[in-house]
Amino acid sequence: MRSTFKLSVLLCACAAAQAQAGATIPIGPDRSVSVGFGSRASYASVEDGAPDGDSRSHDFNLDSGRLYFGATLNKTIGGMFNTEWDGDRIRVLDAAAQFTISPALNVWAGRLLSPSDRANMAGPYYSLGGGYWAGVASRYGYNGGIFRGRDDGVVVWGNVADGKLGYSFGAFEGRTFGIGSLTQGQARAAGVDAGDQPMFAGRLQYDFWDAEPGYYGTGNYLGSKDILAIGVAARYQKEGVLTVSDVGNYTAWNVDFLFEKRLPGGALSVEAAYYHYRNDDVVLAEQGKAWSAGLGYIFAVNAGAGPLQPFVRYQQFRPDTGLDTRQSDAGVNWIIDGYNAQLGAVYSKTRQDTFADRSIFAVNLQVQY
Repeated sequence: MRSTFKLSVLLCACAAAQAQAGATIPIGPDRSVSVGFGSRASYASVEDGAPDGDSRSHDFNLDSGRLYFGATLNKTIGGMFNTEWDGDRIRVLDAAAQFTISPALNVWAGRLLSPSDRANMAGPYYSLGGGYWAGVASRYGYNGGIFRGRDDGVVVWGNVADGKLGYSFGAFEGRTFGIGSLTQGQARAAGVDAGDQPMFAGRLQYDFWDAEPGYYGTGNYLGSKDILAIGVAARYQKEGVLTVSDVGNYTAWNVDFLFEKRLPGGALSVEAAYYHYRNDDVVLAEQGKAWSAGLGYIFAVNAGAGPLQPFVRYQQFRPDTGLDTRQSDAGVNWIIDGYNAQLGAVYSKTRQDTFADRSIFAVNLQVQY
């Protein structure tokens, strides 16, 4: 049995279009630059985590440090350049040119998050309960990706039908799928016999109530919208999973659902998702099924500066190895100023079916700005 106490501080002011905000400076007609930042620091106390193996560890860590930059040259041409602290150095997170023909037609090219499920598109700063999405069920980019699940490629996206139908389709470098797989360069150096095909990724989402415009998503609207949405995402790459001993095609798809309804005393939210991952039995630890579900309620009236949002969430990944991973979370957020300022606490329990069966307990306290 291993227990963890973790105290996290999360500061976020993000400067990019969809689902983010920051300082925007106009420099001419239809021209502007924007800048933002995000950071997350933590204190963790882990049972048996000290070097002696039988006493508690006490660690302070900068979990995330981000800088966001954006620019527009006119109504059509823009770009973004974002960075992230990876624990050792600052790395490029996103770097893409953005062409806006109309709300129904946009083209982005460069390094960015490819189309996937709601949880991945919402990201760590905009999920139910705040903090980092654990990546148990939503495994897009969790064990791979150039950095934080990003990939090099091009995507076409837009919102049609009065903004209620969102689509995104793109082609990317791919080959970043799971523990034990190789990148293209590593496979070439190892003499692996494989071709070079792009990864195709796409997402369709329909909003039955309020529309959700934009490319990126939000995991929870904190009572600001009535949402009833269903999304479907899929990815495929021929010979997309490379190992020294075998080559396989990569296929993944998921269905996700979000219900959020404003009520007289607050707002209720329910989310759920199902995932299916295949790679021709090359990496069994990343092949299988997964699902997740979350429930939250935000109280509109309280004695503080903002409402409270208690929530629960459950995730499970069932790989073909038979060694399941399950995570349960229960917590409460104090919504001081939407996603600009939050203070929350969450208790998490993670169980991994290994030969020794080990449970991990965690308590998180965080503030988000």
